[in-house]
Amino acid sequence: MNREQENFRKQQPQTFGKRFNTRLIHGGKPFVSEAREVITPIYTTSTFRQKSFSDHSGYGYARGQNPTREAAETLVADLENAAYGFGFSSGMAAIDAALHVFSSGDTVLVLGNVYGGTDGLFRAVYENFGIHGREIIVEDTGISGDYQKKVLEAVKAAVTTEVKGIYFETPSNPTLAVLDMEEIVDTAKKYGLVTIVDNTFSSPYIQKPLDFGIDIVVESATKYLGGHSDLIAGFAVTNREDLAQKISSAQHLAGGILPPFDSYLLVRSIKTLSVRLDRQVENAVKLVRFLEENDAVDLVHYPGLPADPGYAIQRKQARNGGAMFSFLLNQRYDVGTFLDSLQIFTDGASLGGVESLIGHSASTSQRGVPEEQRQKLGILDNLIRVSPGIEDGEDLVADFQQAFARARKE
Repeated sequence: MNREQENFRKQQPQTFGKRFNTRLIHGGKPFVSEAREVITPIYTTSTFRQKSFSDHSGYGYARGQNPTREAAETLVADLENAAYGFGFSSGMAAIDAALHVFSSGDTVLVLGNVYGGTDGLFRAVYENFGIHGREIIVEDTGISGDYQKKVLEAVKAAVTTEVKGIYFETPSNPTLAVLDMEEIVDTAKKYGLVTIVDNTFSSPYIQKPLDFGIDIVVESATKYLGGHSDLIAGFAVTNREDLAQKISSAQHLAGGILPPFDSYLLVRSIKTLSVRLDRQVENAVKLVRFLEENDAVDLVHYPGLPADPGYAIQRKQARNGGAMFSFLLNQRYDVGTFLDSLQIFTDGASLGGVESLIGHSASTSQRGVPEEQRQKLGILDNLIRVSPGIEDGEDLVADFQQAFARARKE
């Protein structure tokens, strides 16, 4: 190992307890100094004193490694059942680093709905460097019962010698379409393709894609891992040493590292991940049941519903349906009035916080996606994405009720 890759380390979690909630508190490899602190300190130093000319004890220049960031990286890797974990300054920086495993001339198949920023990264940045993101778009994404079958057929038809990878989300943003990770991995292995999954909507508490054979998992830690709308962070984790080497080089040389203070906030926040998400899932289910019976709503996208086309797959590969859902507002109701009338929900572009957030995907997260493509993917102008917080669920239902009443046009 040389200093240009001093942050490339296999994780060695020290957790005695194997269960997830114990790992949330004690997982990873927290840095402990001679003071024997319980909480990893915030190391703001840019450089470290070498023990001797030939020994710098793994810490040299803080872009390469920092004890606070290392605590966050080993913790997230532990939770994802990963051998290698890398923390970045944002979720987009993590995605960017993951895409560095590809080379000019390569094509990556992008399945169905993905975050608009990811779509834009392929179009505005990687296309210029000869790495092509080819969208695999199935009409009525996540609505038809044979969605998974159609996607796999489209993948097989799209594979050429230039195709080197598959990138997808499950559940997807914002229509919550679900893909079977095992089946996609089986297909990818037949053609020697690298698989990358964005796990932002679930977090490792809900599902662990590496357990299903996925090669790289990326996640915006800004969302559920952070959980308090007070930090920006991203992670890429893998069990493959060859891919970890490339991600490590991208992290170190491009320098999009997770800062020490945000690393500290993240480790602190992760301790309550399961407690927060249990309440958020509970509130999501409560709201979804209310919306199912409401004439203001035409359709609810939530893979925790038995009627949802992705329910069986979600049940197989995830703890539950998650805390995210979206719905189509009936045309008799005005979208803008509905959103402006909410008193507890915050109309904002993020998700996963302890406060309830809601947004209009077509004009926010997916606004950069061409309109024709949005229509095919089911991202309609009356689609509303919801991220319930940890407030009292009955208050959230009441907030929807009063906003629907104000938004009715007739």
